Amino acid sequence: MPSLDVVVPVYGGWEHVEPCLRALAAQTVDVTVIVVDDHSPDDTADRIAAAFPELTLLRNTRNRGFAHTANRGMAHGDAPFVMLVNSDVVAEPTLAAQVLAAFDEGGDGVGSVAPLLLRPDGRIDSLGITADATAAGFVRYHGASRAYPETPPLLGPYGAAAAYRRRALGEVGLLDEGIFMYGEELDLAFRLRAAGWRAVGLDEPGGVHIGGASAGEGSPRQRYLAGFGRGYLLRAWGVLRTRRAARALLVEAIVCLRRLLLHRDVKSLTGRIAGWRAARREVRPDFPLDAVDPSIGLMLSLRMRAESYWERG
Repeated sequence: MPSLDVVVPVYGGWEHVEPCLRALAAQTVDVTVIVVDDHSPDDTADRIAAAFPELTLLRNTRNRGFAHTANRGMAHGDAPFVMLVNSDVVAEPTLAAQVLAAFDEGGDGVGSVAPLLLRPDGRIDSLGITADATAAGFVRYHGASRAYPETPPLLGPYGAAAAYRRRALGEVGLLDEGIFMYGEELDLAFRLRAAGWRAVGLDEPGGVHIGGASAGEGSPRQRYLAGFGRGYLLRAWGVLRTRRAARALLVEAIVCLRRLLLHRDVKSLTGRIAGWRAARREVRPDFPLDAVDPSIGLMLSLRMRAESYWERG
């Protein structure tokens, strides 16, 4: 039986889904591909069934969001390792083999693996995520050239391609379905680190990430959902009950004001408020301060939110 389940959450966008699934079907090691259609607004699910009858296809009866959809796919499989792949990622044929090798070489303490993804123009899309002391997450090397400008510590994998040891997920739980989209992989990375699991990153490119295929790159919906995830995590991890509260509130005010001036809407603010309210009953373990990058101070955290931050490196 394959050692790796590959779960692909889908919400429309056949033009991205088709090359994604073809690339997964061409892996150099056997994998079980599980596609979960999140009630696509078009005929993508029917096209998948017709073009890829050998794959497992699950269909949500209504739009449930990324976390629920990914969890349904992960729960359907039983391989010792599972990898989430966005439907707008075209994997290298060796991606699955790279992931399994990383788990094997890292030992039993490795709970997650972060693939290296590129942009279509050849620059780096991501190599996992890092975070600061206010539980704000940042995609590592987003937009950088292949020559890495600096080395922030790896917290966990980025959601576009994220591999996990199933035993680790059994210990800390799957993605938090209270987060519709954006921030769920950061929350899971914190939970894994709090439980003592390590993350490792891959050195060789594992695929190309187009980006923005689900919620629309820079759309009002994306700003709202990203704000929701941020507000949710601030409350779930109790950041505003710590000495880091003033810094976190100042940064959030600056970020929301910047979004207001740039986009002439308050989606970032209303999303944060909604996420804060939604997390009122969430209880997390003690925040793992050893998991964050202590060098990311207030000003640096603001600069790292800029799209061009890694490009300047």
